Amino acid sequence: MPRPKPTPRRRGRSPVPPSPPRRARRRRPGQRALQEIRTYQRSTRLLLRPGPFARLVRELCLLFTRGVDYRWQSMALLALQEAAEAFMVRLLEDAYLCSLHARRVTLFPKDLQLARRLRGPEAGGI
Repeated sequence: MPRPKPTPRRRGRSPVPPSPPRRARRRRPGQRALQEIRTYQRSTRLLLRPGPFARLVRELCLLFTRGVDYRWQSMALLALQEAAEAFMVRLLEDAYLCSLHARRVTLFPKDLQLARRLRGPEAGGI
């Protein structure tokens, strides 16, 4: 009597069927943005990466010194980055207030221009 053929087995598969993929959690519009705002307000770290910022500073330094390459201390670059980020955050806050004054929640370029104009030339305006 011939032996029955063995049934082919699949290798590497578990006997438990895979579970269905998990769906991403549904969030209301703007909830993610508010969560990011709270995260950044809690932290004290810099928002811009130091490497690209240092390259930008050195490039601008070359333009304003007619090709003379100055050396920068890391603490000087860090202080400059702190000041630049504080300036940008304050400018964006003022620009957002301008957009709210115009009864909008979207920030437009004209809001940034108005905020710079209202600040005057001493505070980085035109």
